[in-house]
Amino acid sequence: MGLKEQLHKDMQTAAKERNSLALSALRMAVAAVRNREIDAVTRKEMPKGGTLPEEAILKVIAGMVKQRRESIVLFLQGNRPELAAKEESEIAVLERYLPKALTEAEIESAVREAIAETGAGLPSDMGRVMKALMPKVAGRADGKAVSETVRRLLQ
Repeated sequence: MGLKEQLHKDMQTAAKERNSLALSALRMAVAAVRNREIDAVTRKEMPKGGTLPEEAILKVIAGMVKQRRESIVLFLQGNRPELAAKEESEIAVLERYLPKALTEAEIESAVREAIAETGAGLPSDMGRVMKALMPKVAGRADGKAVSETVRRLLQ
């Protein structure tokens, strides 16, 4: 069963269980995937009626998680802890569909491999390293954390 089908199945289960939080998060995820599919058809990236590949669906879900993390910071700054808690609960629902996140040590190891692979040694080589590295860690590591590690190791 593909990721898109799993989202639909889990959404139906959440509806039957009357789990409004999970249902809401899954509805948003399904809608975001559908919007991305429509966008891909409009741009002629895929045929009409096609479905997104798993990597693209993971990217959509990862984007939703990132968006919620940013919202949590803003809600806490705005003294709205109840909304921050709701966002955290939605993150927990969405993260079940993402691959296990890389630890700091794993990110650093991958960065060191990419530096060796590209022969980079100067901070100006950061773009080459990131280009080689991001496909390997996509969906499993935050781009900001990866770029900070690359920058630190190229100093």
